[in-house]
Amino acid sequence: MTKKELIGNYVYGRIQSLVSLKDSGPGRGELARLRHGVGKTPGEDPVLWGAFLNNAPDGLYPEESKNGVAKEEWAVYITLTLFALHQQGNANSVHANGVSLGSAANRLMDKDSADDRERVLRRFAPIITASDMNELSNHLRCFIQLIKAKGIALDYVKLSKDIYDFQFEESRKNVQLNWGRDFYKNNNSNEGERI
Repeated sequence: MTKKELIGNYVYGRIQSLVSLKDSGPGRGELARLRHGVGKTPGEDPVLWGAFLNNAPDGLYPEESKNGVAKEEWAVYITLTLFALHQQGNANSVHANGVSLGSAANRLMDKDSADDRERVLRRFAPIITASDMNELSNHLRCFIQLIKAKGIALDYVKLSKDIYDFQFEESRKNVQLNWGRDFYKNNNSNEGERI
């Protein structure tokens, strides 16, 4: 199994667990702790270690990272904290299969307005051009708040894989291009299956 598959499977399992427990005391507590981690570096808050390290499959994270936070940890941590932010106050899951970041941005626009496309693109472009993980996390947080306000769901498994790939110079351009393609796609499809 590839690292991306391990990341995707782990994130999917954690999201399923969070959604199934969201109305219970422990579930609400876990989501609240994750929300408080938005914008922080993985490992910065020991209270959150279990949220992204607990029950991780063998091979997901490196034994140790000589360069600080591992790419896999960034991908899982950012994804889960943003999911918790997005899920807050929503009765239904905000994870929807097949709704990429670019597709979600596309759904923010009034399709008949060129000005609206430019307005959304101004909010979306900083995500695509982020130069480090803290900057990417910050811009993603702002974007999640926009789609949350409009009731737009997102494929968080895909996002976790994209965040992982975004960290490698050789795959970053492909991630950016795919987000751009999805942004400009004439998207008349349904919202995607929510879990």
